[in-house]
Amino acid sequence: MLQVALQTATSAPTPVVGPGGLAAYWDLARRAVWFVAGFVAVVLVGWFVIEPLVARFVRRRNRNNPTIQEAVSRYVRLLALVVAFFVAAGTAGYGRFIGDSALVIAAGTLAVGVAGQTVIGSIVSGLVLVVDPEFNVGNYVEWADHEGTVQSITLRVTRVLTPDGELVTVPNTLLTGQAITRPYGRGRYRIVEHVGVAYEADVAAALDHLTAATEAVDDIVAEPTPKAYVDDFGADAVVLRVHYWIEDPRRQDIFAVRSAYARAAKERLEAAGITISPASKRELLGRIDVDDGEAD
Repeated sequence: MLQVALQTATSAPTPVVGPGGLAAYWDLARRAVWFVAGFVAVVLVGWFVIEPLVARFVRRRNRNNPTIQEAVSRYVRLLALVVAFFVAAGTAGYGRFIGDSALVIAAGTLAVGVAGQTVIGSIVSGLVLVVDPEFNVGNYVEWADHEGTVQSITLRVTRVLTPDGELVTVPNTLLTGQAITRPYGRGRYRIVEHVGVAYEADVAAALDHLTAATEAVDDIVAEPTPKAYVDDFGADAVVLRVHYWIEDPRRQDIFAVRSAYARAAKERLEAAGITISPASKRELLGRIDVDDGEAD
């Protein structure tokens, strides 16, 4: 037994010292240089030759769709990185190792299995949003309790600028899994205003004044004709409802139009002696006792 142990110890390989050892390190360094050179070469060609050509072609075919232009550029760059890795591995002599390595295959399968449900779902959702002609960069959208202007659509998320100036990053799966509203998505947009007047006021005259006030705002179109209705009998006022339309709406213009109309309606109603949003009236019942007290 002792003899076998001695033979095993004497037969163990000893580290190579000298030119032979340097040759082994030189081969490893040579492979690393070829890997880096192949990776950089493919990335440079993909990013600075192929991507501009593809982007120019897509831009020519989709002049009114900036979303798909940006998305295609991102996808081409990502594809260039993946191709660069495999080309670099083949150039460095690791092609068979990557193809035959059970460890690499197992690691890749595990990564796809863990991240596939969320990442691949987000990518697919991003593609759905990109090809949707009703969802583009620059659109003002509303979803759930949020709203804002679409700034960019990436592989996984969509970035939206809110009216408060906040940049919100929204997962694509969230947008494709619920209803999205484009309030200003068509060429003509209806605005609804509610005005409360006193019960003692002439309601018919108030309706006429509210309709006529639309003529003072240039952005309000004459067709369809603005309309005014009695909407509700509130506790302290008769609530009137006014409908009018504007063309080619933008969110910042909506506020300007509503402000201009509110000023014009207020001026007309006040000139006619019609009280707007009258103060609340309450009937109080009870008894008041006054204690004079005794003088000092």
